[in-house]
Amino acid sequence: MTLPYELFISLKYLQSKRKQKFISLVTFFSIIGVMVGVMTLIIVLSVMSGFEREVRTRILDINAHVFVLSFKGNIVKYQQLIDKVKRQPGIIGVAPFVYSQVMVKSDQNVSGAVLRGVEVESISKVSNLAKILKAGKIEALNITNQKLPSLIMGQELAKNLGVWLGDVVSVISPFGEITPTGQIPKVKKFLVGGIFDSGMYNYDSSLIYISLHQAQQFLGLGAAVTGLEVKIAEIFRARELAETIQKKLGFPFWTRNWIDMNKSLFSALRLEKITMFLILTLIVLVAVLNIGSSLIMMVMEKVKDIAILKTMGATDKNIMKIFVYQGLIVGILGTLLGIIGGISVCLLLKKYHFIHLPQDVYYLSSLPVELRWSDVIIVSIGAITLSFLATIHPARQAARLDPVEALRYE
Repeated sequence: MTLPYELFISLKYLQSKRKQKFISLVTFFSIIGVMVGVMTLIIVLSVMSGFEREVRTRILDINAHVFVLSFKGNIVKYQQLIDKVKRQPGIIGVAPFVYSQVMVKSDQNVSGAVLRGVEVESISKVSNLAKILKAGKIEALNITNQKLPSLIMGQELAKNLGVWLGDVVSVISPFGEITPTGQIPKVKKFLVGGIFDSGMYNYDSSLIYISLHQAQQFLGLGAAVTGLEVKIAEIFRARELAETIQKKLGFPFWTRNWIDMNKSLFSALRLEKITMFLILTLIVLVAVLNIGSSLIMMVMEKVKDIAILKTMGATDKNIMKIFVYQGLIVGILGTLLGIIGGISVCLLLKKYHFIHLPQDVYYLSSLPVELRWSDVIIVSIGAITLSFLATIHPARQAARLDPVEALRYE
């Protein structure tokens, strides 16, 4: 296969000669600059994508995709409501729940908490609570042949209270009985029957689960529940399906979805990802400016060669191609090296997790990585496009060169 002579000359110009050592050095640093910029962009975007995925996964391990609530407060005939919701297409599971703010007290400490009453038989259809249990079993919530009912709490809450499996804690609800002396908080003792680790500090430090029956009894709800949890097949259609369910059920029911509930968090993550992309693109921009400067010096060095090529019949377009090819070769080589380096580092981070994070700040204990080929393609196209744009001015200057003027003093 015969190379176009423009490409052949471009490759020859890239080879180092004694008189062109400085130009070759600038070209080398241009390749390194593009490589570092592309590699850094791929790594940072992969980490940001991984962080977003991990946060989303851990939120949905605890929470369902859609919640059905009532403007009138608690829902009494919830079983009929479950049957109506189940008939909607795209629904995987539905489960009732009870929600309330409480305090939890042990012999060592006291802490505020969120109490959730759930059905053991249906909770696995809408969340992954059973999978994230670090100790104990979810079936402990249904054990009735013991003196005290059981609860499951997050591991950070257990650490704060200084308790573990088998220990006894007191759950205190501010909505107690009304007496002549005022309202008295309701207190009930529970046995710690399970510890879960969701990987989300906010949940692990504040959430407790008890059985639905115990929650109804403790909070004085009778046969009512706070609402329904709904799990759907396509998680990113949660907003659409939530609106559909609300229209089907009508007043007084309303819905919430996980996307809107965590909108500020994911909007911040998306904004941070875009900002990091724009900032790190400056590294690539500096590198491609080096490509442009090296080409300008190359044009000044090769004035005689350009003049000879023009006298031999080369057109302005041919001369432009020579220097455009040269700049593109540098940009493509740097981009390929950056892709290889970026993917390699991402795979190492994904496999070994050797960078650890403070969990109470970042929600996660290790640096997450999700390599998306769409990000790699966008970064690659962007780097090569910038490299091409950097070649236009030097290539035009070379094409405009007058061979008579160039050879006059030779």
